[in-house]
Amino acid sequence: MPRTTLSEYSRNGLTAVYRKDDDTDVVELVLVPTGLADAIVRDDCAAEPLVQAKIVGDDYPFGFSQGRTMRNSATVRAMRFTGQNAMEKENETVVTTTLEDPHGYVYTHTLRIGEDSRAAEITTGFANRSAEPVTLEMLSSFTLGSLSPLSRGLAPETLRIHRLRSTWSAEGRLVSEPAEDEQLEPSWQKFSANSVRFGSVGSFPVREYVPFVGVEDTEHGVTWAAATTHASSWQIELYRRDYGLSVSGGIADREFGQWTRVVAPGEAFEAPMAVATVVEGGVDEASQALAGNVRHRLDLPESEADMPVVFNEFCTTWGVPTEKSVDEQIEFLRGKGVKYFVIDAGWFDNHAFEAASRLGSWEVSDQAFPHGLKPVVEKIHAAGMKAGIWFEFEIAGRDDAACFNRRAWLLSRDGVALTSGNRRWWDMRNPEVRAYLAEKVIDFLNANGFDYIKVDYNDTIGIGCETPIGPDGTAAEPGNPASLGDGLYEQIQATQSFFREMKRRVPGLIVEICASGGHRLVQSFMEIGSMASFSDAHECDEIPIIAANMHRMILPRQSQIWAVVKHDQPLSKLYYQVASGLLGRLCFSGDTGSLRDEQAETIAKAVAWYAKAAPVIDHGVSEWRGPKVVSYRHPRGWQAIVRRGEEKAEGRALAVLHTFHDGPEAVDIPVGEGFSRVDDVWARPGVDVSFDAGAGALRVCGLRDFDGVGVLLG
Repeated sequence: MPRTTLSEYSRNGLTAVYRKDDDTDVVELVLVPTGLADAIVRDDCAAEPLVQAKIVGDDYPFGFSQGRTMRNSATVRAMRFTGQNAMEKENETVVTTTLEDPHGYVYTHTLRIGEDSRAAEITTGFANRSAEPVTLEMLSSFTLGSLSPLSRGLAPETLRIHRLRSTWSAEGRLVSEPAEDEQLEPSWQKFSANSVRFGSVGSFPVREYVPFVGVEDTEHGVTWAAATTHASSWQIELYRRDYGLSVSGGIADREFGQWTRVVAPGEAFEAPMAVATVVEGGVDEASQALAGNVRHRLDLPESEADMPVVFNEFCTTWGVPTEKSVDEQIEFLRGKGVKYFVIDAGWFDNHAFEAASRLGSWEVSDQAFPHGLKPVVEKIHAAGMKAGIWFEFEIAGRDDAACFNRRAWLLSRDGVALTSGNRRWWDMRNPEVRAYLAEKVIDFLNANGFDYIKVDYNDTIGIGCETPIGPDGTAAEPGNPASLGDGLYEQIQATQSFFREMKRRVPGLIVEICASGGHRLVQSFMEIGSMASFSDAHECDEIPIIAANMHRMILPRQSQIWAVVKHDQPLSKLYYQVASGLLGRLCFSGDTGSLRDEQAETIAKAVAWYAKAAPVIDHGVSEWRGPKVVSYRHPRGWQAIVRRGEEKAEGRALAVLHTFHDGPEAVDIPVGEGFSRVDDVWARPGVDVSFDAGAGALRVCGLRDFDGVGVLLG
């Protein structure tokens, strides 16, 4: 299966090679580290097409495929390469490749590589230039094939698959398996298609799995990684029929996510963007290259420049804030360096959050805040802090009957309002809903002077929603071309559009993304938010484990990690919690009214210490040290994250160590070359830190179970 190289483009250590199979004319994309561009040898497998698609009416793929994969159907076989052009700018290259088929369907594959990212951005467009409507039932955002291109033949026991598992309060667990354990080997006849299709169905895109995959060539020390970026149902698929492994992903298809899309004559549809990379290194480096891609798309307010510490009062009042409680918390925080004060759930209700479902009308509780919220915001500002407020504005709650029963504005499935527990969902595609929320949310923020909004989201829409027909909100008739999966996709696109409108109309607004903790940690939301809740594991021993997992998923500067301080806990617990916060954005909560003096003093010390560490937290690359932690609920041993600062961190490094059950008394942590001294230590009294610059190693002694230590190196 000889290949002809059509073109080759390189940026920032990443090289994209376009090759055409001389027998089939299929064009494929091969990503390699720039230094290995001449080492590509794989030409003994089918070329992976730039686009995977399936059109209703076309033949399905053969090889025992139905129900397992929709890849490589007759739709794909009909595509023909028609041209490519590249736009070269000073800092980026954008390559557009066009494919057509005899029916008049045009597929456009666009790749962007730039000096501002170690990852490539890939989008796929479909245009219907025929005279009849056409229904898509799969369209990939990205495909990569011929893995590993650095090998020939079967290359047994050299490919390793990396995925990130995720569930509530245990987000981002790395699972690494040989390709053979996933049965991703070709059969003896290379006939059947072996496929692993995984993803998440619903509006919690980070549930069961993170939208990420890594493929490591252990023989050559190279890892490919890819991620989808949208926030509704998604899939990633690993596929192998012959010697080459292929990976593709995008919107969950008809089989996996009940998605179809009707494209009328003259219309087009673009699949959501995906990101992909390859590194000479392992999954930790590759995943951080993907997570870092969001940086060049961030639009952060000025207040975010130095990553201020946050206080959120939720674990102080547990969803029952009052004017009195806020006044007391302001006095406690005065002079401690905290810059953001967030009033969490319950300002509209008089019940604890777990029992509250009066969501939708968003009227300030006159019992809790008899003077309204504007005077409270003014007091927060007078204390030198920015004021934040909690909303879950995509939801109508059962105890708010006027909203819960407003049928024409609510999402439907099977002709009835989509209901989960005490929640229903506003149809964010409805202009009347958006106008209502603009008044209830955007005007509210401006009228009261809020600088910060925490947007929570505490249930998932599931397989999707119908598209209403008419102003009465009547569900779509059977046979209506809008699918449940496509309804879900459009719903989340409309939601994100409202987020952007909110930022536009409230200049300088700080947006925190939350979805029962960390269920929305995908690039399309992280581009909008200043930061996100890393998890709901606010008071758990596993906080630093989950916080470290986040480094493979999002930028640490956007990962808000809570330190919940209780008056009856030992001081060592506070050191443990603050050290967890050094893995992202530090946020305090807890018993402000009854803390001991030593705890209050340690909080003030922590805020100052965090400010010194912030440049490395923001600009660095993380490395994991320590034995594998098996149980999150009863962790054993120890964990260390060594974050080596980049240029903007002035070459410094931050080492963050945590011990767990049965932890060691002393730990040696390799940190590498380039450091000569310890600049500062965050540790309880009794912990001793020394540094051997020649060996490039830290030694930490005097440890006990559940210690937390931070070390800045220069």
